[in-house]
Amino acid sequence: MESKNLLFSWYYGWWKNIDKFIFTLIILLFSIGLFFSLASTSLIVSDKLDTNDYSFFFKHLFFILLGMVVIFIFSSIDKNKLFKYSILLFLISLFFLILVPVIGVEVKGSKRWIDLYFLPRFQPIELVKPFLVIFISLILCNQKYNNIIYKYSFSFIVTLIVVLLLSFQPDIGQTLLVLFTWSILIFTSGISIIFLIFLFSFLVFVFFYLIFFVSRFEYIKNRLISFFDSEGGTYNSQSDKALESITSGGFFGKGIGEGTLKNRVPEAHTDYIISVISEEFGVIAIILILFLFLVFIYSVFKKVYSENEEKVKLILVGSISLILMQTMIHIGVNIRLFPTTGMTLPYISYGGSSIISISILSGVILNLTKRNVN
Repeated sequence: MESKNLLFSWYYGWWKNIDKFIFTLIILLFSIGLFFSLASTSLIVSDKLDTNDYSFFFKHLFFILLGMVVIFIFSSIDKNKLFKYSILLFLISLFFLILVPVIGVEVKGSKRWIDLYFLPRFQPIELVKPFLVIFISLILCNQKYNNIIYKYSFSFIVTLIVVLLLSFQPDIGQTLLVLFTWSILIFTSGISIIFLIFLFSFLVFVFFYLIFFVSRFEYIKNRLISFFDSEGGTYNSQSDKALESITSGGFFGKGIGEGTLKNRVPEAHTDYIISVISEEFGVIAIILILFLFLVFIYSVFKKVYSENEEKVKLILVGSISLILMQTMIHIGVNIRLFPTTGMTLPYISYGGSSIISISILSGVILNLTKRNVN
C-alpha cells in the first residue's frame, strides 16, 4: 500500500510540474503519426513485409508506447542527474556508432544499423543525437574552464568524431543535421558570426573537395548532379514521385487509401510520409501538421527566454533546433528542394530508433521546461 502511495505521489508530482501544453502537443503529434500509419501506410508495408495486415501498425504503436515510457523517465529525473547520466549515455551510444562500420548491417548500400541478439535492430546515430546536444552544451557552459578557445575546440573535436563515423556509413543527411546543430549551439553560446561564416566556408570547401576528388564519396556527387539534372538523373526519382503525389493530391487530397505513392517508393512510411499524407488528405493536412510543429517550437523558445541557467537555455535551443532542422530536411526532400536523403519526420514517421530518439529529446525538453512546485 505504501509503495502504491509513493508511486502515486511521484506521478502526481511529475504531472503537476510539467508543461502540460507542450506535453499535449507531443501526444498530439505522436497520435497523428499513428493515425496516418493506420489509415495510409500500414496495409501496404505489411504486404511488402509479408506479415499480417496490421502488424506494422501494432509495431508503430509499441514504439510510441515505449517512447512514452522514455519521455516519462527523462522528464521526471532530477535535472542534475539528467546531465550526469546523459554524459554516460552519450559515450555508450558513441561506442555503438563506432561499432557500425565493424558489425553494422548493410541495407540498400548503407551500413547504418546494428543488429544485436538481445536488442532489435537500431540506428546508433539516433541515440547519439539527443545526448550530443546535451554533451556539447555542457562543454560550452563548463565553469571550470574559462578558456573559450578550449571549449569551442573540444566541442568541434567531439562533433568531428561523430561526423567522421557517419561518413563511413555513409549518411550525408545525419551529417548535415549534426553540423547544423553544433553550429546553432556555438552561435547561441556567443561565438562571433564572422568566425562562424569563416568556419562554414572552410567546411563547404572540404565537402566539395571530398565529393569531387575522393572516390568513396562519389555517390554524393552523383546525387547532386542528378538533383540538378532532373531529366537525366536517376537518384532523385523518388523525390520526383513524392512531389508529383503532393501536386496530384491538391488541397483536400484523394481520400483515405486512394494514394499511389506508398506503392511506388520503398520508404513511404518513413522518408516520404509527408507526401503520402498530402496525397491522401491534401495540403490542408500538411498545413495543420506544420502549424502544430510551429506552436511546439514557439512554446519551447518562449521557455528559453524566461530561463536564467545558461546550460538549460543551450540544451533547449539545441534540442528544438535539431527537431526543426530534421523537419525541414524531410519536407525539403519531399518537395525536391534538397537531394534525396533518408530522413524521418519527427513524431510522424515510422521507425523505432527515430521514435526513441525524439522521445528522449521530448523528455529532456519537458524536464527543462517544468516548474519546480512542491
